[in-house]
Amino acid sequence: MASIALVTGASSGLGREFVRRIDAGDAGHVDEIWVVARRSDRLEALVRTCKTPVRPFCLDLTDPVSFDIIDAALAEEDADVALLVNNAGCGTFGPLALQEERDVSCMLSLLVRAPVEMIYRALPYMHAGSRILNVASVAAFMPQPGLAVYAAAKRFVLDLSRSLDTELGEVGIHSTAVCPKFMHTEFLDRPGDAETMETMSALIGFEGPDRVAAKALAAARAGRQLCIPSADMKAFYIASKVLPYRVAARLERALFDIVEPSATCPGA
Repeated sequence: MASIALVTGASSGLGREFVRRIDAGDAGHVDEIWVVARRSDRLEALVRTCKTPVRPFCLDLTDPVSFDIIDAALAEEDADVALLVNNAGCGTFGPLALQEERDVSCMLSLLVRAPVEMIYRALPYMHAGSRILNVASVAAFMPQPGLAVYAAAKRFVLDLSRSLDTELGEVGIHSTAVCPKFMHTEFLDRPGDAETMETMSALIGFEGPDRVAAKALAAARAGRQLCIPSADMKAFYIASKVLPYRVAARLERALFDIVEPSATCPGA
């Protein structure tokens, strides 16, 4: 029975860093890494560059059939899932009323349905010591006008992850939510409302996907419920818990207005 790590959104950015670090042993020993993404050429590159055997699944997780394919593969191999990383996602900035329906649908499919489906399909193949790592966001800490659906979806991921950790902890399976800031990845290539994206990213700042992946995997191995890689966002998380939403929103809006005239987006 092969021990596997299963990573979605694995072809670029943070997902690729997760694969690289799993291959280097940061998640403990695994016999295989199963990688899920839409771009076959990127997946084949992972196969060639990893020491650990990599099994690519060229799938679009907005298509429900994808989950049946993964389910069938797990059953056929009678796999031992040591680690599931729910990383696939997308996001669109700007007022909800001005967003394209397809973009909103994509966010709901990838950020809400996909993690639930992947966890549900993987759980029968997990055991004591297995880990679930869900990529949330600092946007989950409080409602975000201009990023409403994305922030609400990431809040769902955060709450789902923490609830599952409580449910599964008795059998030795732990779920960790990682909440990073913006990263220099392809996530920002199609932001929708570029001006809103530039202002928000200037306000919040950036961190490296390599550092996020390292901290997230360490937190997962330790069985921690929550990983906030950036120190300033840990402070933001505490403030979001203490301050009433209207007060926190006014403070955020004031900061937003300060940076808005000169906001730039490095790497965009």
